[in-house]
Amino acid sequence: MTRYLISFDDGWMDFPDSELPAVTRDSMAVVEEARAAGVWVFGAGLESQQASIVGTDGVVTDGPYPETKEVIGGFAVLEVATREEALAWAAKIAAACRCSQEVREVLPEPDLQD
Repeated sequence: MTRYLISFDDGWMDFPDSELPAVTRDSMAVVEEARAAGVWVFGAGLESQQASIVGTDGVVTDGPYPETKEVIGGFAVLEVATREEALAWAAKIAAACRCSQEVREVLPEPDLQD
């Protein structure tokens, strides 16, 4: 099984505030469906706020960098057998959230046993 990150840009959820209850209901229904199917790993919406960037030297600066155009607004991590299955779940999430979703394969954890 492979894990996939399904995410959306903070600016992509562009619907009237009056639709928020329906979006929340529909999104939670997809989460429950994914849990019931045994593919849900973790997911969350992210607070719309300025991020902090921690450099390799430990110095903390405000971020993202000025040239950054996109900031993740929310994500889900699902574990499925195929990329096609991940894309099918992303389509369900997109419909529920009323916005496009980006799908990326998560690299497997390294085996640290000698």
